Amino acid sequence: MVRKWISSALIVFCLFTVSGIGTTQNPEEYDLAIVNGRIVDGTGNPWFRASIAIKDGKIAKIGNLEGSNARQTINANNKIVAPGFIDVHAHSENVFRNPKAENFIRMGVTSLVTGNCGTSRTDIAEFLGRIKETPIAINISTLIGHNAVRRKIMGSDNRSPTPEEQANMNELVEQGMKDGALGFSTGLIYVPGTYSKTEEVVELAKAASKYKGIYSSHIRDEGTNVIEAINEAINIGKRANMPVEISHFKISSKALWGESVKTVDLVKAARKRGQQVTVDQYSYTASSTSLDARMPSWAIAGGREEGKKRLADPAIRKRIIKEMKSELKKKKFKDFSYAYVANYRANPEFNGKNIAEITKLVRGKKKLNAQIEQFFEMYENGGAQMVYRMMSEEDVKNIMRQPFAMIAADSSVRVFGRGVPHPRGYGNNARVLARYVRDLKIITLEDAVRKMSSLPAQTFGLSDRGLLKKGFAADIVIFDENRVTDKATFENPHQYAVGFQAVIVNGDVVLNAAGMTGKMTGKALFGSGLQK
Repeated sequence: MVRKWISSALIVFCLFTVSGIGTTQNPEEYDLAIVNGRIVDGTGNPWFRASIAIKDGKIAKIGNLEGSNARQTINANNKIVAPGFIDVHAHSENVFRNPKAENFIRMGVTSLVTGNCGTSRTDIAEFLGRIKETPIAINISTLIGHNAVRRKIMGSDNRSPTPEEQANMNELVEQGMKDGALGFSTGLIYVPGTYSKTEEVVELAKAASKYKGIYSSHIRDEGTNVIEAINEAINIGKRANMPVEISHFKISSKALWGESVKTVDLVKAARKRGQQVTVDQYSYTASSTSLDARMPSWAIAGGREEGKKRLADPAIRKRIIKEMKSELKKKKFKDFSYAYVANYRANPEFNGKNIAEITKLVRGKKKLNAQIEQFFEMYENGGAQMVYRMMSEEDVKNIMRQPFAMIAADSSVRVFGRGVPHPRGYGNNARVLARYVRDLKIITLEDAVRKMSSLPAQTFGLSDRGLLKKGFAADIVIFDENRVTDKATFENPHQYAVGFQAVIVNGDVVLNAAGMTGKMTGKALFGSGLQK
């Protein structure tokens, strides 16, 4: 065991059990030791007992630490010691405004991949460089997003790019990769990416592929045309000669519940052909995106003001209503009672209510036509962030069983108490460990950790993360497998996960039993294409 060095810092840290060990003539000296834990190392192998020594932010030794010294010692008390979780689908460009990233840290996440769904900063060097000026508690990396690139060059126009515009977009993607982006992302249901043809996306993906980037896609349709959309993503990766990662893999249509068997088979078939295809998912039966996403994409081309002009034209308004009703029918929903408001700045009293409830409250009735009119009013007043309860639990379970499926929250860094957001931003990883591992036994503990650590690291090229291994970065989480629980609900989402004893980022404890420690030891993580 590791001898305690008496210091004031150690006394503060004594919320953990601290042990002393015997001395030797020339003892090894470490910054931190973790003893009496059960190691789940991220490989998927069964847990084993060992101690871990950390020095200079790295894992220095795993095994017997008898005769060694450490400045601090954490007694894990038979709890699970695992690699810090890596969330590969975040929307955390706001991390520098909320540098503690507490909603992620408190569910064991130590690294984020942001820039998903085609939305990112276009100046990747400036974004990742900000960590020097604003230290953060969590590691941050980013993709470069199609929508951001297209908007910078073409605005929100519903058209194909000219050859010059395509070249300018390609150049932006290449520069982003040189500045350290991990890959290229698309959000093909969102303006303006939804207006792109496959050929445009292939050319941009090729620009990222030159620098060994990954293609990460919010595909063109997750409901009625999900098969075609998955095939498009796989085809883009094949043509660009790069790995494909399909974001928040799901079935968002009641008409297709159970069809994850087919969508999973598409990924299996691609992998059998030798193509690297993976997916990520969150552990809930509801998605979250903008109110605008329920509008026909052509109707909101050019931005909100152009969309409002179209709604003001009676003939166009009638066409929009017809298409929205048709889409509901295809998905086998009677109305918009599945659509809940997460954050509506124009009237926060709507937060937490669904469109049918709001329509009844505002208009005294909740027939579908009235709901659509309420929808239009909210769109014209700036739109809203929504939670859409559209998915099947059986599909969630089926996808989670797949060895190529990672766990990711699809969340921003939350501001505690603001709005009624999707609970996944506070509970996603804990929910997997509590519900799908402990209660339902859908996957094993070791496989759940693998899906949150080494698989994300391998997929996104984070070569020194995701495993408890000598020489790797000391991103580590200690949790009680019997107590870990997601507390956040759809009705009351602002509740932190419980059951996590400690979270360590680059060798420093950022969370202990008392809460956040104030340590800001997160780093910018760069892709292999980085040119210094």
